[in-house]
Amino acid sequence: MTESWWWVFLVIAVAGWLATDIWRWLGVIVGNRLDEDSEGLQWVRAVATALVMAVTAKLVVFPTGTIADAPLWLRAGAVGIGFVAFLIAGQRVIVCVVVSLVCLVSGLLIV
Repeated sequence: MTESWWWVFLVIAVAGWLATDIWRWLGVIVGNRLDEDSEGLQWVRAVATALVMAVTAKLVVFPTGTIADAPLWLRAGAVGIGFVAFLIAGQRVIVCVVVSLVCLVSGLLIV
């Protein structure tokens, strides 16, 4: 191993930062010019929400790892209870996540 072994990690970090940071700055620049009520932005929000929901549904219906041991009714019930908590709490995502996790973990400990 050479004395300058760390330069590879530095190149990876800088290249990764540049590759993503450019798009972030372009998003900020372009995003400031968009009308929040425009049809295009509403479409982007709808697509982003649909993608998040698709991933969530996939995790609930076709889980992998430890959660695959939980029965479907427990996974779906945890999501449903979390959604109700989300609505009651004024649409706070963290409430939904925490309540869903508590329900799922509690159910796994009981089942």
